[in-house]
Amino acid sequence: MASPAPAEVSEIAPGVFVRQGAIELMTPENGGAIANIGFIIGDEAVAVIDSGGSHRDGQRLRAAIRERTQLPIRYVINTHVHPDHIFGNSAFVADKPEFVGHRNLARAMGARGAYYLAANLRLLGNDADAGTAIVPPTISVEDRLTLDLGGRRLVLTAYPTAHTDADLTVLDETSGTLWTGDLLFVDHLPVVDGSLKGWLRVMDTLAQVPAARAVPGHGPATVSWPGAMAPQRAYLTRLAADLRALIASGQSMRLAVERAAQSQRGNWALFDEFNPRNATAGFAELEWE
Repeated sequence: MASPAPAEVSEIAPGVFVRQGAIELMTPENGGAIANIGFIIGDEAVAVIDSGGSHRDGQRLRAAIRERTQLPIRYVINTHVHPDHIFGNSAFVADKPEFVGHRNLARAMGARGAYYLAANLRLLGNDADAGTAIVPPTISVEDRLTLDLGGRRLVLTAYPTAHTDADLTVLDETSGTLWTGDLLFVDHLPVVDGSLKGWLRVMDTLAQVPAARAVPGHGPATVSWPGAMAPQRAYLTRLAADLRALIASGQSMRLAVERAAQSQRGNWALFDEFNPRNATAGFAELEWE
């Protein structure tokens, strides 16, 4: 099979490149390229920040790197466990980088990997998914870790359960760029796969990170910081408030799923696809308060 064309990336700050993902569900047409992924070039090496939604997506990102530098790819950093962020890892195995993730990432990959692989194949088809594999971390971040690319330091921070139970951010100190992974969604409805209450708490912590700009997991390639979190906070706060009110009045989960956060529908893409899931997860969490 011919080598795939390089991914289209934008340089949002000197040496910082982002491939903006489509705000869509995974399909054969988009090849799993639905997350914001990219790379940072230092004086001595390159770090990949999330690798894409399939082996082919990762190959395209790698080709974009090689258009710009022949420096070694020293690190592939995964911000969490979801397939659209980790399934390009396999395209970088031959580079022999360190694969880096949250302290819980290896366990989450082990628990979910087989299901994710089967789902990706079903959603993308053989052509887009060929070669996709689970590649677990070789370095785990317990709390905070600094990586050196040569004249450029990346500060990695592991968070308590929020979007997932394996969320990690990457701050490039040189440019002041914060890669949030899916701790920040813009335009695309946030997806709760961890803890609704935990995510609201983590956003308070995250807002204190001194960054010039952020790269959200989904949405534009770069956004203002921390102002870009305001719509997400409004949605998650409304979801929690509606669910608490419905639970207090004795409503069923089915009714809660139908009603919670409906005032937010017009503000988000993929609302109908993900709000029922968020309301279900939030109801199960909040009914035990």
